[in-house]
Amino acid sequence: MVVLTITFTYDSRLGISVPQLETEWNYLNPQTQTAIFDKWEEIRGDIPDRIKDLEQEINELQQQLYEEDEFQKSCELNSSIAELASIINDLWIWYRSGEGVEVKVHS
Repeated sequence: MVVLTITFTYDSRLGISVPQLETEWNYLNPQTQTAIFDKWEEIRGDIPDRIKDLEQEINELQQQLYEEDEFQKSCELNSSIAELASIINDLWIWYRSGEGVEVKVHS
């Protein structure tokens, strides 16, 4: 018997757990799909708050950048801002990945 599973692995860069499919979605039974979807919706619901926190960090770094006179430090701040913006972009991609997914439960 083959065990078909999915795990949610914490991604420290994103600050959320992301699904790791070990099989094709269509091969999972409806009950498993529902459980996975419910778990993802719980995680997905936290993404906007995570983005808000990152935006606050960007605002703080931008304020430091505006006040920074040293070129090397300015470059480091710009790099940090770019990385945070990249994380936000990736989080939005994950957030939208759950849209339009329907799980059909057979009773």
